Amino acid sequence: MDRVLLLDTTLRDGTQAEGVSLTVADKLRIAQKLDYLGIAYIEGGFPAANPKDQEFFRRSRTELSLRNAKLAAFGSTRRPNVAVEHDEGVQALLDAGTPVITIVGKAWDFHVHEALRVSLEENLAMISETVAYLKRQGREVIFDAEHFFDGYRHNAEYALATVRRAAEAGADWVTLCDTNGGSLPDQIADIVRVVCEKVPVRVGIHTHNDCELAVANTLAAVLAGASMVHGTINGIGERCGNANLTSIIPNLELKLGRPCLPTPEHLRHLTETSRYVSEIANLVSHSYQPFVGHSAFAHKGGIHVSAITRNPETYEHIQPELVGNTRRVLVSELSGVSNLLHRAQELGLNVEGRTEQMRELLNDIKKLEHEGYQFEGAEATQELMMMRAFGGYHEMFEVESMRVEAAARGGTAVTSEAIVKLSVNGQVVHTVAEGNGPVNALDNALRKALEPAYPVIHTMHLTDYKVRVLDETDGTAAKVRVLIESTNGDQVWRTVGVSENVIEASWEALLDSIRYFLLCVAKTGVKPTPATV
Repeated sequence: MDRVLLLDTTLRDGTQAEGVSLTVADKLRIAQKLDYLGIAYIEGGFPAANPKDQEFFRRSRTELSLRNAKLAAFGSTRRPNVAVEHDEGVQALLDAGTPVITIVGKAWDFHVHEALRVSLEENLAMISETVAYLKRQGREVIFDAEHFFDGYRHNAEYALATVRRAAEAGADWVTLCDTNGGSLPDQIADIVRVVCEKVPVRVGIHTHNDCELAVANTLAAVLAGASMVHGTINGIGERCGNANLTSIIPNLELKLGRPCLPTPEHLRHLTETSRYVSEIANLVSHSYQPFVGHSAFAHKGGIHVSAITRNPETYEHIQPELVGNTRRVLVSELSGVSNLLHRAQELGLNVEGRTEQMRELLNDIKKLEHEGYQFEGAEATQELMMMRAFGGYHEMFEVESMRVEAAARGGTAVTSEAIVKLSVNGQVVHTVAEGNGPVNALDNALRKALEPAYPVIHTMHLTDYKVRVLDETDGTAAKVRVLIESTNGDQVWRTVGVSENVIEASWEALLDSIRYFLLCVAKTGVKPTPATV
């Protein structure tokens, strides 16, 4: 009785977010991942609205293998003054072939008059007739009472009548929707409590995040009696988004003791699910997102790190592993010796009795950050510094010279050419390469020089390149910071360079990226380590 059932609407509400467009194949992959997480209901789309969702439901019959979830199709009540059995939208829901159907209907009299332009009684008939018809077809029916909380505050009697009609017609659930996202937690709790007392049906909650309260409102509704929660992974959705399931799930499981996934082990897949959905949706993962963000368990202040090395509970409200995340200790100008010590232990470096060297390295880091470096976002560069200070570092190659030229050819087209001279295993290598811009040309020239000695280098490539001007008042002479992100397909690492010359800063970060990768392969034979992103 304590279990809360989750309905994920990432594939429907989530796709209404600005900048999000999922293919049918994307939706199928995400649905399978949500089932793996242990979601109880997956709302797959609106089959009456577009051919893409129709194809999704058609393909789901043969291409999805769901163990935990029921698939739901979403649609509206019948149209005004149309017999339900003749309504094309309702028929499209049945044709989707899902065991569950979610029906949305108006619960605010203002919307009935202004949006539908029908009588209040006709709206009630639309609700009851649609629910009853779908129940006769053997489907589990969830009735979404749109704008319920706004409707209740303006006309409580009518709002309650809408959910009563749905319940009397056989709805398995009535979901109370804070569609405009304007309600406060105490308002949500009071109204949910009334519905649970007065309407004989299981109650769900569906909130939006326009006041940054969707998660709080959802938890308030559960405490007031709701036993189904609607939301999306990472809270994506229209306007400010929907209730964020990646925050709601651990709060229910770990804070309220209300299980919503099949087992505690399923909770450990939460972080990977969050990042998987972001990747498929082509969205940048929010680093500061609670529970699953890259920075959710990142510690930077020296006093904090000193404390967590003794007991992580001093600055962590849960164990990061419970939600599939990891603890990270950052090294920066705010660090203390404890930060470096913790990081050195992670890297397996022997620093016993070398406190003075630790302090010297910490001073170097603080000096470099004062000059514009930022090591908390460039863990690979930071690790190279520690290896140089405490052992484990040796040069895989030495740079003798580098030159980049740009020339206009064929009108306005500009091509870049890089010339590098390296010493590799005692042999001088001199290479020339072109590229789409100076950094690409340098990368190509370096690879050309190194690949004969280190053929593994073909497995890595740059994935991101960021330039930040550090002092805009200096104009074109300003110092810049370049952050390069690289990958070998499985792992990701970042390096940094700083200079008044953007090419020099880029060259510095590029060299660190390649050196780091080659050192990791030489040392362990496996891929680089700072890959938990």
